[in-house]
Amino acid sequence: MEQSAQQAQQLDHLAAAPDPVASPFAAFGMPGLGGPPPAAAPEPRPILELAGEEREDEIDALADWVDSFLLPVYGAEVTTAAPWCLQWEEHDDVVAWLHALWLSYQQHKDAEAGLSGMLVWHRDFLTHTIAAIRAPGGPLSACMTSPERPAHRMLSSPPASARSERTPAAEPTGAGEPDERVA
Repeated sequence: MEQSAQQAQQLDHLAAAPDPVASPFAAFGMPGLGGPPPAAAPEPRPILELAGEEREDEIDALADWVDSFLLPVYGAEVTTAAPWCLQWEEHDDVVAWLHALWLSYQQHKDAEAGLSGMLVWHRDFLTHTIAAIRAPGGPLSACMTSPERPAHRMLSSPPASARSERTPAAEPTGAGEPDERVA
């Protein structure tokens, strides 16, 4: 019985996390090797959920990345098939797309993404995002289609659905009233 109790005690000791002070690897600060746990990265939030100064700071940082990296490298010529807008920050949908692209860029250029991280970013994020925002019928289609003719126009959104505009008071109340709902 005594031997069985000693074995159980040894198994408990081996199954326990190593003592960070006693680890010979503590000085290296490596996770799982006795160093301090890594600091948690801040959780990114979609830019359209931000407000006030927090949103302005994020748009400024995004604009720096777009102007200094994205456009010089991937911003192909402006044409009717690939429009652009010098005031893209005013297009909420474009801001949302570009912000998501920028967040994914930061994730995929990190060493933890591995050697193929940037290829994955190009294949899965960059190509699709640029195609969506610069499409002939996309969110920038009413803006600049030629560098010689800078233009900016916000496209109008579809009207709200009848369901969201309807209130309980507007519902038909009697059998003799016409039903305005669409079948």
